[in-house]
Parts: sequence; C-alpha cells; structure tokens
Amino acid sequence: MERERKATLVLFLVSFVWGMTFIWMEQALRAANSTTPELDDRWVVMHFVAGRFVIATILALILLPQTRKGFSDPKTLKGGAWLGLIVGAGYMTQMIGLTDASVTPAVSAFITSLYVVFTAIIGVFLGRQALTMWTIIGIFLATFGAGWISGPPQIEFGWGEWLTVIGAYIFGAHIIATDRVTKEIDPLQAIGPMMVTIVLSAGMLLSLSILQGGDKEIYSSLLELTSDHKYIIPLFLCGSLGSLFALGALNYYQRDITPVRAALVYAFEPVWAGIVSLLLGFEGEVTMWLFIGAGALLLGNIIVELEEVLDQIFGKNKSHNKNR
Repeated sequence: MERERKATLVLFLVSFVWGMTFIWMEQALRAANSTTPELDDRWVVMHFVAGRFVIATILALILLPQTRKGFSDPKTLKGGAWLGLIVGAGYMTQMIGLTDASVTPAVSAFITSLYVVFTAIIGVFLGRQALTMWTIIGIFLATFGAGWISGPPQIEFGWGEWLTVIGAYIFGAHIIATDRVTKEIDPLQAIGPMMVTIVLSAGMLLSLSILQGGDKEIYSSLLELTSDHKYIIPLFLCGSLGSLFALGALNYYQRDITPVRAALVYAFEPVWAGIVSLLLGFEGEVTMWLFIGAGALLLGNIIVELEEVLDQIFGKNKSHNKNR
C-alpha cells in the first residue's frame, strides 16, 4: 500500500513536469525570438531538441550507470534507437507546432493529449484491442474537444494545430512501440541509446539544413542563443526534468500501480499546463471555448483509458438488471 501511494505521488509529479514542459518550450521560443530574431524557428527547434537530450544523456550516464549497459547489447541498442527516432520526431513536430502564434501552451498540451486516443486507434488496427462503444464515445469527445478548443472550427485548421495533432499521433505510436520493445529489453538500459539517437538525429538534421542553406551566420546565432540564460534555463529544465526525471520515474514507478490509476494521473498533464499558462498570461484572450474544448478532450481521453473498467461496470449492471 505504501509503495502504491509513493508511486502515485511521484507520477503526479511527473504529470506536472510534463505539463510544465509546454511552458518551458514556449519560454525558450520567446527568448530565441528576442535574442536572435533573425534565426528561423526551425533552427531553434532542432537546436532545442538536440540540446535538451544532450543534457538528459549526460545526466543519465552520470546518475544512472545502468543506462551505459544499453550500448554494449546489440538488441537493446537497436530497440532504444528505434524508440529514439520515433519520440524525437514527436518532440520536433510538437515544438514546431508551438511556434505558430495560434497554438498556446495550453492548446498544445490538450491537443497533444490526443495521443491517448491515437494509441487506442492504433491498438484497434493492430488487433490489440476491440473497438468498443466506450472507445467510440471517447474518440468522439476528444475529437470534438480538439476541434473546438480555440472556438468554433473554421474552414481551415491552422498548420500549427495540424502539426500538433501529427505529433500526438507519433507519441501514440511511441507508446505502442515502447510497450513492445520494453518487453524484450531492459527499460532503463534503453534510455541511453534512445537519448543518444535523438541527439544525433536532431544534430544531423540541423547540420545538414545549415549546410544546404549555406548560411554560416546561423552557427554564430545559435552560439549567441546558447549564451542567453532565458533560453538555457528552460532548456536545462526540459532536459533534466522533462526528459531524464520523467522517463526514469515512469519506467521505475508505474509498475507499482494499476494502469487505471496511472491513466487518471497522466490525465492531469494538460491541466497543469493550462493552469500555469493562464497564470503566466500565455493564453492571451481566454474564452469559454478553451474550457469547453479542453474539458471534452480531457473527458474523452479518460473514457478511452478507462473503457475496460466502464465496460465491466455497466456490463455488470446490465447483467444484474436482466437477472432481476
């Protein structure tokens, strides 16, 4: 009982940290626009993602000796690399979407939480779970919430929102891939190869893009950006807390609680982001649509995550009524 209580408390902290990463990313982007306005957002995104995981990798190798073993085992190295490629693509897509002025931290967090729905949909297509009534209701509510979170949907859905949706899909695919890979290899040992893969892929994309552009001044701009504490502080927080702490705590503590309790805890991630973003004034003019859309999306996610429990409860009630 004590282990369950401790695990729940730690994972609540993880959900808060993940919610805060949306705030930190927004702060980093604002700092970049202020310090190096000539620098295109795509350079900032690739630099931030690479830097975030450079920090996480260095800390992991120092603080978690077990992560070093993953580099000596070919199977763990391959599995970690695949996970790194997937989640790295998700982080880049998500952060590029956040560069769109119409995508605030709260909107990004709630749309990103669609990964719950996408995980269920992918699971259905792979034959891992059945398409139940509750899954359909949850998907409908989440889709409605995502579409109306910024008000009645217009004819065009902004590119930033679309990229965030794509990022959510990639995170859903990452959950499915993680479930499969970590059953065959040690989850902690996979962290090292996973993070190094993200660093290398983001670094290679950044270098190739700069070389193709032929603009050597980008390097000096990135160096100037790295010296700005308003950029470095959120970068360090995302690397140390959002990546290393969150992933390590997730792998270690989630096994001590039920999936149902874990699902409820993780559902608070976009809520934390929304609350802090509102307090910091990142949301601009807030309308009731934010709360309506976010509430529907959150409820849809919870229903999808708890559909087995709901089916059992209402299934038993139907059976009981028939017996009467």
